[in-house]
Amino acid sequence: MMMEMLSFKEVMKKHGKTLKQYTPVVERVHGAHHPEFHEVRRLVDVILAKTKIAGVNLPPLGEEFAKLREITKKYTIPTDVCESYEAVYNMLAELDRAYSH
Repeated sequence: MMMEMLSFKEVMKKHGKTLKQYTPVVERVHGAHHPEFHEVRRLVDVILAKTKIAGVNLPPLGEEFAKLREITKKYTIPTDVCESYEAVYNMLAELDRAYSH
């Protein structure tokens, strides 16, 4: 039996608050050794803002997700990071999949 794919809105509802909480902390803890995370945080802020503005509509986020895939090497988790960093990448990958389908 195939798992039903959650919609972008459902995944955002599931992860939005956590992403908003985790990204500044992860940036503070890992930003020095993973400077790409500064851009990840900026993109997360843009995604959250555009999603809020769009309301019930699907926000235009193709560019943001393309950039995230590029700078995170398709959400590849670095070996020297904490569980929160890993969680952010996993949540973003899930959001990306939901948005793209």
